Amino acid sequence: MKRSLKKQMAFFFIGLMAFILAANWVINNAFLENYYILRKQNVLVDAYNAINQVEDVEDYLGAEFANSVSGLCEKNNITMVIVDNSEKLRPIFGVNDWDVMAAHLWEYIIGVEDPSEIIISEQDDYTILKKNDRRTQMDSLEIWGMLDTGYYFAMRIPLESIRENVRISNEFLTYFSIIGIILSIIIIWWLAKKFTDPILELTNLSKRMADLDFDAKYTSGGINEIGQLGDHFNKMAGTLEDTISELKTANNELQKDIEKKTQIDEMRKEFLANVSHELKTPIALIQGYAEGLKECINDDAQSRDFYCEVIMDEASKMNQMVKKLLTLNQLEFGNDTVNLDRFDIINLIKEVIQSTNILAQQKHAKIIFQETKPVYVWADEYKVEEVVTNYISNALNHVDGDRVIEVKVQKQGEKVHVSVFNTGIPIPDEDLDNIWIKFYKVDKARTREYGGNGIGLSIVKAIMDSFHQDFGVVNYDNGVEFWFELDGDELQV
Repeated sequence: MKRSLKKQMAFFFIGLMAFILAANWVINNAFLENYYILRKQNVLVDAYNAINQVEDVEDYLGAEFANSVSGLCEKNNITMVIVDNSEKLRPIFGVNDWDVMAAHLWEYIIGVEDPSEIIISEQDDYTILKKNDRRTQMDSLEIWGMLDTGYYFAMRIPLESIRENVRISNEFLTYFSIIGIILSIIIIWWLAKKFTDPILELTNLSKRMADLDFDAKYTSGGINEIGQLGDHFNKMAGTLEDTISELKTANNELQKDIEKKTQIDEMRKEFLANVSHELKTPIALIQGYAEGLKECINDDAQSRDFYCEVIMDEASKMNQMVKKLLTLNQLEFGNDTVNLDRFDIINLIKEVIQSTNILAQQKHAKIIFQETKPVYVWADEYKVEEVVTNYISNALNHVDGDRVIEVKVQKQGEKVHVSVFNTGIPIPDEDLDNIWIKFYKVDKARTREYGGNGIGLSIVKAIMDSFHQDFGVVNYDNGVEFWFELDGDELQV
């Protein structure tokens, strides 16, 4: 830190203190004596007013007057003399070396001039002057004049004591200034440190907060404004941490949304490419055979019937593919509602096997299912039927060797395990993870032969994901087994 606030505060207040003490010393030297003389002038004037209140000259000889004036003179170190107005100018009253003062008064009355006299103020009834005594070489402040009784008076206050007081005062002030400056340096430095340390802590705290370190807390405490600022800093740190956490969460969600959008765009592109590829062949066949019918390439009825059957078969395949795509789209985007019901899985499997008996006979395949007792599960019955139908249809399309298809239902704890096994050629290991991807085909020629389009297993995956249940495929030496699990009924025996 190039400019320390603590040093700035210390130097400012120490300088201010030194300036005040120095200015006090200068003023004391330059003006204190004059101020003191002015005050003593007022004292002399007040004393004059006090003795001028006497109306009868006989009172000057009374004890009451003597006590009153003597106390005033003793208090203010005043020398006083009062003389009559006769030719002899006899002293009537005096206080403190009045005989010397009487001689001075006589000189004033007869008009003897003294070059050491400096007139300060001259009124109708009195004159105030500053005089240097020839004998003692000491300055004094004097007042003389005539009272209302016609008597003359003179009063004097020595100024040497004033100068001595000024000298002592300045000397004391010098020592006091030195000690005061030293003490002020210590106290002001301590106060500056006491004020600036919390500010320095707040500065470091703000720097740590700028670096997103919200564990930094103000610990100096205090109930003044700095303490309140520190408390607000702590609250702000907590608020900023929560806000940044919310922003990070929102940013993470936004990132997920962006990734999801990117994924959806990729899926859309892939979907359009796959659909275009899948529809290209049947559309070409339909177009070719339709043109053949139009041009009457074969006039016999049998050929025309064959052309019509090809067109109808390809149109049916396209219709089935579109239906499956619509079903898959609803499942993948969560637009299809999942209704969990309790039903007998054994009865459902029997109905699916019964509906595929004709196809099994055409394939010369044998379907084995030996379960007879009801097994209840919790799931969406229509979607489970779709899964079982896809598994059995897939098994019929790929059955080979002994041409056996075996369906099993087993209870495994709280789960019900359903499997469909078919004899035949196992799926290559590198294709096991890809068979659930829509439009993916292990053997494209064979898939085309039975009219498959690679969507069935994608529908199975989407359905099982919506159930949050496990599913999969297992290779054996003599065939392949597809399986899935459902929640069993805890009350069933």
